[in-house]
Amino acid sequence: MEFQNTLGFAQELDKKDVLAKYRKEFVYPKVNGQEVIYFTGNSLGLQPKRAKAFVDEIMTDWAELGVEGHFYAEKPWWDYHERLIPPLAKVVGARPEEVTVMNTLSVNLHFLMVSFYTPTKNRFKILCEEKAFPSDQYMLQSQVRFHGFDAEDAIVEVKKREGEHFWRTEDILAKIDEVGDQLALVLIGGVNYYNGQVMDMEAITKAGKKVGANVGWDLAHAVGNVELKLHDWNADFAAWCSYKYMNSGPGNASGIFVHERHLDQKDIPRFEGWWGTKKEERFLMKPHFEPMPNADAWQVSNPPVLSMAPYLASLELFEEVGMPALIEKQKTLTGYLEFVLKQIDAEVDSSFEIITPKDRGCQLSVFLHGQGRALFDYLMQNGVIVDWREPNVIRLAPAPFYCSYEDMHQFGQILKEGILKNTR
Repeated sequence: MEFQNTLGFAQELDKKDVLAKYRKEFVYPKVNGQEVIYFTGNSLGLQPKRAKAFVDEIMTDWAELGVEGHFYAEKPWWDYHERLIPPLAKVVGARPEEVTVMNTLSVNLHFLMVSFYTPTKNRFKILCEEKAFPSDQYMLQSQVRFHGFDAEDAIVEVKKREGEHFWRTEDILAKIDEVGDQLALVLIGGVNYYNGQVMDMEAITKAGKKVGANVGWDLAHAVGNVELKLHDWNADFAAWCSYKYMNSGPGNASGIFVHERHLDQKDIPRFEGWWGTKKEERFLMKPHFEPMPNADAWQVSNPPVLSMAPYLASLELFEEVGMPALIEKQKTLTGYLEFVLKQIDAEVDSSFEIITPKDRGCQLSVFLHGQGRALFDYLMQNGVIVDWREPNVIRLAPAPFYCSYEDMHQFGQILKEGILKNTR
């Protein structure tokens, strides 16, 4: 498709967009009385309008039934999380028994590392990407210390090449081979939070398994954004948050994946609690743990249904649309945004640089060589909600559920005005 940076062209694309009607399913903040152009679905997705009804239903049941809501609500609370599993399994490319919802992301990664980071004297190293998301760095450092190792010895970071903004898959695979039989765990962000790069999860997982390591994925920026095939890729585990592209609300419940080969095992290392025990025996209060035969065995506490309610509302939208349609629009929408950015760059000679490689999802990260924080402030004050990352990067994430092609064009015009204003 040959793009044009005109309002008429953008509006024509919107008319042909089969997902355009879903814009009406979301609530938009306003700046200066106008709905914003929202580019921060990679930090916090917009609120689905139907989420309020899902939360209100639980509040009503709580008011009218009290504790009996656990069993007699229209959606009983004691198995509420089970309603999220079938649509969520489709989003991450898993079998339903391999997926559950519990806790929050960093908590879940710690819980999963109890099972999948079991170092020995000779096999104790963890491989991750250079400058992983800070929470991941803190988790890995604390995990290796907990097991009595020094982080500098135990954590191996794959670096980007000099002068490049992205990782090369061949460098990651080479590092896995180099560490070899000392490697206990590969744990990498499936989509990098800073540059938006989608890692070759299939190839990396295969390489990690080949040398005998466990392989897990932090999918915070991947779930609901890119195609995932966790079961087929043979990953041991994964975890993700639900509040970015999945639009479930701030700080909301996390999902986990555990490959079926690790399920229904009593002897796997695991921190256990009563919600992971067999459902039919849970309220018998037996003294010994009998694990659920699925990923629910990793649950510790009863489900936080008030936080799961908006997640269920959002998953209803994902079930209606399907990931293939979202990914198809994502590619065209992000391609059009890239085109607009390059057009504006040529018009005003602004010297900004897109540092996101072609292996990407919704996100484009733009390095501002000459504009800095003043341009970010201008965009925010003029109704474009974007994200700033030090030292000089603006992240743009046009989510296909609620961003339009007209948004991309209008953003370009505001960006151009901001650059000209800040260079006068």
